Amino acid sequence: MSSDFALSSRPSARAEGNEWSADDYRYMARALMLARRGLHGTDPNPRVGCVLVRDGGIVGEGWHQRAGEPHAEANALEMAGDRARGATAYVTLEPCCHYGRTPPCTDALLAAGIARLVAAMSDPNPQVAGKGLAILRHAGVAVECGLLESEARALNPGFIQRMTEGRPFVRLKLAMSLDGRTALASGESRWLTGEAARQDVQRLRARSSAILTGSGTVLADDPGLDVRLPETERQPLRVILDTALRTPPTAKTLRLPGPVLLFTAVADPALQKPLRAAGAEIAVVPRAENGLSLRAVMAELARRECNEIHAECGPTLAGALLQTGLVDELVIYMAPILLGDKARGLCELPELKRMQDRYELDVLDARAVGRDWRLTLRFAK
Repeated sequence: MSSDFALSSRPSARAEGNEWSADDYRYMARALMLARRGLHGTDPNPRVGCVLVRDGGIVGEGWHQRAGEPHAEANALEMAGDRARGATAYVTLEPCCHYGRTPPCTDALLAAGIARLVAAMSDPNPQVAGKGLAILRHAGVAVECGLLESEARALNPGFIQRMTEGRPFVRLKLAMSLDGRTALASGESRWLTGEAARQDVQRLRARSSAILTGSGTVLADDPGLDVRLPETERQPLRVILDTALRTPPTAKTLRLPGPVLLFTAVADPALQKPLRAAGAEIAVVPRAENGLSLRAVMAELARRECNEIHAECGPTLAGALLQTGLVDELVIYMAPILLGDKARGLCELPELKRMQDRYELDVLDARAVGRDWRLTLRFAK
């Protein structure tokens, strides 16, 4: 599935042997559209939409906007008021049944008197995981699950993976010329792609829990690693992998608002002190063969409730992420230019001796973005 929401016209499942109606599809599609409005703001919670329907018309709708604020069901119920009694609720994710920062949505739905609930998918959170549907069903609500499930899963790849596999979803963004180069031999790379592609990258950053890079990129380019969109309300965590603490305390990203987390193998507090004074939080993780243990990094980011990691880095770290099998999605922007065989390559990977050992990917999406092309790929299974 691509990073973009695409509504399928084909049934994704059947509800306990029953076929869903055209109206069921229409209202769930509306709920999915509402859920997408929370794409940049709900982290670390999932993006969820809800539509309440009674007597053939929508009486309430809502979506989860920010963590700590009311869930989609609560917003839809508030809009519907007394009209929610006897209604059908269409939700893109199974309603929660536990107390977190907000009360259980199952309690609110039952108190409102809904008659039927259609969920796109069950909640992968072990605290819910079918319990919410069971509570509603036991209370006499007609419950169905699985309508447009693949579209619902596409909205929350990181939340699902963190809950089921204990690690974030990693999206590796790269930019290259037609001949597969990322910069001149001197390192000059501005600008490889056009303004439209760079704005598109900002939207990918905005949906992420964290933006990750290596100290080599910080030293070479001094990036801000922030989201620069007018409507931005939340800055993702900025993550730097720096085995030997080479990041200067004067780095641009340390001077910008928002949290910065630096992973290193250097445990000496005296060497860490200048970066801590500059505002960085420092986490020590084990070394690996050519740097830090990337699996330890991802485990810590999952512990911090990071769902989606947006990696923008140089060829060394890009190659390490690929070789470790931690890249879940590749987004490559391809500029219609040629840089020549002396220019720098896309990622550092070991030499292959046999064609059968090549990396194979499936193209999920290919589209023009301004003068450039954006390819969205995942590894073939």
